[in-house]
Amino acid sequence: MLKQILSKLPRKSSKSTANRDHSGNHAANSNASSGSRSSGGKSANSSISSIAVNSSVPDVAIHHGVNSKLNGTLGFSQYEGLPGFKDVPNSEKQSLFIKKLNMCCFLFDFTDPTKNLKEKEIKRQTLLELVDYVTSISGKFSETAMQEVMKMVSANLFRTFTPQPRENKVIDGVDLEEDEPSMDSAWPHLQIVYELFLRFVSSTETDAKLAKRYIDQPFVRKLLDLFDSEDPREREYLKTILHRIYGKFMVHRPFIRKSINNIFYQFIFETEKYNGIAELLEILGSIINGFALPLKEEHKMFLVRAMIPLHKPRCLAMYHQQLSYCITQFVEKDCKLADTVIQGLLKYWPVTNSSKEVMFLNELEEVLEATQPSEFQRCIVPLFQQLARCLNSSHFQVAERALFLWNNDPIENLIIQNRKVILPIIFPALEKNARNHWNQAVRSLTLNVRKIFEDLDHELFNECLLKFQEDEKKEVEIKARSEAAWKRLEEIAAQKTASDDTVVVPC
Repeated sequence: MLKQILSKLPRKSSKSTANRDHSGNHAANSNASSGSRSSGGKSANSSISSIAVNSSVPDVAIHHGVNSKLNGTLGFSQYEGLPGFKDVPNSEKQSLFIKKLNMCCFLFDFTDPTKNLKEKEIKRQTLLELVDYVTSISGKFSETAMQEVMKMVSANLFRTFTPQPRENKVIDGVDLEEDEPSMDSAWPHLQIVYELFLRFVSSTETDAKLAKRYIDQPFVRKLLDLFDSEDPREREYLKTILHRIYGKFMVHRPFIRKSINNIFYQFIFETEKYNGIAELLEILGSIINGFALPLKEEHKMFLVRAMIPLHKPRCLAMYHQQLSYCITQFVEKDCKLADTVIQGLLKYWPVTNSSKEVMFLNELEEVLEATQPSEFQRCIVPLFQQLARCLNSSHFQVAERALFLWNNDPIENLIIQNRKVILPIIFPALEKNARNHWNQAVRSLTLNVRKIFEDLDHELFNECLLKFQEDEKKEVEIKARSEAAWKRLEEIAAQKTASDDTVVVPC
């Protein structure tokens, strides 16, 4: 009975035992967590030199792996840096490099600028040290180092973007927020990670055959997804990095082109929302410039199915300069594609968007400069029918831009060579402009173009003028007959109404 009572009394444990238990549990937790960070059974010391946890607050919950994050709202007192590379012998630098990479896999919350200022600065300095090391390394990167670099880069860069509402941001192809792009709050760390990765990819010490195991297709696909970032600084880094990957890893070239193609398809035919179209087109401009001749059928289909339809979206102004360069590169590579490009432009020619129409005219001029006479002749009729509509546009910038084509010597030569086909098409538009257009500059330019044709081929000019005057007379006659017919119908209707008078019988 006495033993049963004594056994129910609480046992007094010593402080040292409690401390040993607590430290043992903490050490076990620390080893387990760092073990999950290390790859291939590496030591627990491979991530961070020390993280001191205040015993008065709960342990810091850290989710490890690719997206490990330090939550600043939980209590940790230190995030201490590792020694510098100059402070350790050369034999230990590779090991220190891996430790620093693991240390930088931790992510901080930048939504609150007051959180973890000291720890954020330690990570920033560590990243800068890594950039210097990658730049100055004198030996080949080991496979373990490559693996850790890619793990750190993936942990920091690959994230899900929060889509921002884009209603009313794009009107008539003009981005209303172009002057105030959205900036990523984590850029102080992201920029250095991008710089490190760029130097790693560009380094002569990075063996492409070995690195392609880690810079693989899934990685490239995730990298392409980042082009939808709203931060233009990030997209600029991505553009440079992807171009270096395309140049260094030849095995990925078809995949990169196909993936960009798929992004364009989704943008054109589904969403019309993607932030990185201009940067992707800049990369393609360089790629197209390096295409071997004769062009493969795959590349021609890419032009027809992706590049030309990119003229369709309303937000064309955001990437038109880069698109125009790519289109011109195709024509300069293969002059036979000029007809295909011009017919494509005519297919997507805007009807009610004047600013977009001016962009089309700018691009058309660049394409025509690279067009050969034989290709030009294949599209003369539909092309100058559209230009005639542009000449008569009530928007003075459209009419003025169309008339400026005659100031371009190569284009003027093409027009002069084919004047017998062109002048009859555009002569009515020239005459109407010269007589009735409201803008003085347009009237002046029209008279200049008119005089060029008159001086060049007076006989053809008179024939067109005579035909125009005859057509005007016919139009007047047709209009008069139409008015007379309507007047007769009105008289007949009035007579019938008068003859069909009805007597209303009161109830």
